Amino acid sequence: MDPPDPSPRVYKQQYLELIEENEFQKALSVLTKRLKSLERHQTFTGEFRDLCYILTAKSIQDAPLFKSWDGIVSARQKLADDLQSFLELEFGDQEVDNILVPENRLSTLLYQAVAYQVFNNKYHTEQSPSVSTLLEDYEPPVVPNTMKYIYSGHKSNIKSVTFIGEDGDFIASGSSDNTIKIWNVETSKIVCTLNGHTSRIWDLCVDKSGSTLFSASGDKTVKIWDIRDINTPTLVHTISESKGDVYSLNLHPLESHLVMGGYDKTVKLYDLVVGRVVQTFDDHELSVSSALINPLGNLMISGSKDHTVKFWDIMSGTVVNRIKNHLGEVTSISLNSSSTQILTSAKDNSNRLWDLRTLKPLCKYKGHQNTSKNFIRSNFMNNSLIVGGSEDGKVYIWNKDTGDIVINLEGHRGIVYEAKWHAKRGLLCSASDDSNLITWWYK
Repeated sequence: MDPPDPSPRVYKQQYLELIEENEFQKALSVLTKRLKSLERHQTFTGEFRDLCYILTAKSIQDAPLFKSWDGIVSARQKLADDLQSFLELEFGDQEVDNILVPENRLSTLLYQAVAYQVFNNKYHTEQSPSVSTLLEDYEPPVVPNTMKYIYSGHKSNIKSVTFIGEDGDFIASGSSDNTIKIWNVETSKIVCTLNGHTSRIWDLCVDKSGSTLFSASGDKTVKIWDIRDINTPTLVHTISESKGDVYSLNLHPLESHLVMGGYDKTVKLYDLVVGRVVQTFDDHELSVSSALINPLGNLMISGSKDHTVKFWDIMSGTVVNRIKNHLGEVTSISLNSSSTQILTSAKDNSNRLWDLRTLKPLCKYKGHQNTSKNFIRSNFMNNSLIVGGSEDGKVYIWNKDTGDIVINLEGHRGIVYEAKWHAKRGLLCSASDDSNLITWWYK
């Protein structure tokens, strides 16, 4: 019989240590990327459930299966003993004692890992890229400056665009012609068209695996599409829980719930497992233009035409904080990768950066136009750049820390509503009133 795989034990120890040290963001990353896939190998029934519960519990010991947890040091010793037992099962006592690790072997393996990541990223633009960490996959540090492809086929303006899947081989676009189109990134050709909505598409989102697409429409519905077969997607379900246009869609970090904001002034939390709305957030005075959930899953954030951004406790549904500094309707909100900063866009010709913990303003981005009856959105490109659309038909990229315009990209013949960055490809995609998408790259 094969010896048990020790990796779940190691990842579980890493997760519990992060919880103990209040590193909840990093803990969630380990839970979703490492432990979720190992759920079927759990030692005890309900173990993964308890691991999820620990994220919101007061202490690790509150979880029934972890009442015996007595600290990091003790747990590490127990893990070391278990790993020793594993090695003895794998090699036998004599062989374990005689295993010799060559000098500098670890550093050699790390250099090999760096070389592998760079070699397998065909989009990097430097001869010898510098890689400072292996905690995240290598991403090419580029600022797009040149148009690559124009994607034509929609019969009306395109409000929303998103890359599909980790590799971003496909793009989905939602248009006021009531259709969603999926495009091949490299050929700029239409792969398929999704019909079913009876009004314009306001927003799109895709799960991390690139297998499910969600669309929000002016027909008061959200549709769920199975896109595993990218050539022949199928409509799985239609959510009809709103009293008006649905403007915004975002997935819960565990992809178990969908958050929907719209014309009816509310944000709804829809449970994808049970198939119903489980929480309604109702305190805005006007339409909700953008809504999302933080990576910990305990805070919902919404932006509205009433000029405010509100922060809600997701369990109680109560407002716990708000931003009231914008002089115009809030058109979009987004979080940075570490969830320490929030970016807001509004119809006062400004995008603003805030410290999420203190709500202190950090930076203001100007130069673009956002004053009319349009949802102009902005997004984080990476840790140093902000990208956004504009009514003057340009795509603007700002330095996140200084607010300076790094570049504006010209090519569209109408309002640019949104631009999305795919880090692995080093590719930017913009959606416009001219019915076209454009991808931009560094050349």
